Formats: sequence, C-alpha cells, structure tokens
Amino acid sequence: MAYIITDACVSCGACADQCPVSAIAEGDGKYEINADTCVSCGACADQCPVSAIEEG
Repeated sequence: MAYIITDACVSCGACADQCPVSAIAEGDGKYEINADTCVSCGACADQCPVSAIEEG
C-alpha cells in the first residue's frame, strides 16, 4: 500500500530527495506522494523530521 503525507508536512523536501522512484512532488502547501508510482519502500518515512508520512 502506498504511503501518504499528512497535513503535518512542513514542506522541507527531505522525503522527495530519498524516493528511489521519484513519486514525491511538492503540492499545494505540502508534499504529495503519487500512489501509482510509490513502491511502498518506506525510505521517505524514515527521513521525515516531523513524522508526517504514514502507510495509507
């Protein structure tokens, strides 16, 4: 199941830099994960400084 970024996101971009399939992009007020591209590896969640990424 793809990961999601919650409203706790502070738009730091740390997650996007870690995504091996480039599934994360800056959205309106927070970063967003493309569920069709996400491979559920969890690399982004490990890098989030505010724990805003969780399994969807």
